[in-house]
Amino acid sequence: MIVTDLTAMFDLAHPIVLGPMGGVSGGRLAAAVSNAGGLGLVGGGYGDPAWLRSELELVRSETQRPWGVGFITWSIDHELVELALGYRPHAVMLSFGDPRPYAELVKNSGCRLICQVQDVAGARSARDAGADLIVAQGTEGGGHGGQRATLALVPAVVDVVAPLPVVAAGGIADGRGLAAALMLGACGALMGTRFYASDEALGSDRAKQRIAAATGDETERTTAFDIVRGLAWPPSYSGRALRNRFMRRWQGRERELATAVATESAAFQDAARAEDFETAMVWAGEAVDLITAVEGAARIVTRTTAEAEALLRSAVLLTRSPSVYATGTRIADGDPR
Repeated sequence: MIVTDLTAMFDLAHPIVLGPMGGVSGGRLAAAVSNAGGLGLVGGGYGDPAWLRSELELVRSETQRPWGVGFITWSIDHELVELALGYRPHAVMLSFGDPRPYAELVKNSGCRLICQVQDVAGARSARDAGADLIVAQGTEGGGHGGQRATLALVPAVVDVVAPLPVVAAGGIADGRGLAAALMLGACGALMGTRFYASDEALGSDRAKQRIAAATGDETERTTAFDIVRGLAWPPSYSGRALRNRFMRRWQGRERELATAVATESAAFQDAARAEDFETAMVWAGEAVDLITAVEGAARIVTRTTAEAEALLRSAVLLTRSPSVYATGTRIADGDPR
C-alpha cells in the first residue's frame, strides 16, 4: 500500500485522483473511482445546473467514500459553487482562473479546496488563496492546459508551495507515471485520459475506442475547437486533442475561423451529435500510447497502484554497488568474487 499526504487527507487506498473532465467524468465514473479507493471528481464543465444536480445526486447515492467536484473557474459563479456544496462533497477543485473569489466559500463549508495550476506563479497564488492541495498540470495532458511540461513543473511547484501537498497531472496513465510522480515529490497522480477510456465514463464509445487506438504523436494543442464552439477561454490555455480533419484545416488559421463561426458552428454541432470525430474533437493527452483498451475504472485504479508499488520496491536495487566491472570481475560490497 502506498501512503502519502493525499491518501491521508481523504482516507484513500490509492493515491489516484480522477480528472474532472467536463462531459466525461459524471457521477457514475466518480463513484467508481472513489469506491475503488481513489478520489473521484465530477467534472462540472461550464456550469449547467441541471446536469450538475443529476450527476452529483448520482455520485452521492453510489458511494460512501470521499468524492468531489471540479470547476472551470472562469466560467462559474457563487450560485453554482453553492449548488455543488449543497451535496456535501469532500473536495472542490478549481482550475483555469483565480480561485480567490470562491476559496472562502469552499473552505467555510468544511470542504477541501484543490487548485489545479499550470505554472509556478499559479501555484503561489493557489497557496496564498488557501488551497489544501495543489495539482501541478503539465502540458502533456489532454483537454485544456498550459505550456510547462510535467517532469520539470511538478518538482518546481513542490518546492515553491512546501509543505502543501502536490498532485502531478499530465501524461500519466499507468503505474510508471504514478511512481515517477511520487519520485518528483508529488503525493499522487491525477489522471484524465486514462479514465476517459473507461466503461463508466460518459460520452461516445467511438471516442473511447479512438483513444485506445491512438498514439501520442497524434495529439496536438489547439484553440480551434473553442473558437468554433464560441467559448471565451483565456488566451493562456489551449486544448490537447486527437488531430483530425477539422484541426488540420484550421490550425494556424484561427482568425479566419473566428470570422466564419456563424457558418462553421452549426456544422460542427451536427458532427458532434453524429459522433463524426473527423470534425468534432476527442480531448486526449500524450499518454494515449499507454492506453490500449477500454476498461472498468476500478481495474484502472488498482492496477496503476500495483504497478507503481512494484516499481518503487524494485528501485532500491538501483542503489546497490556495481556488481560487474569492465573486466567482468564480480564485485559485491567491495570484495572480489
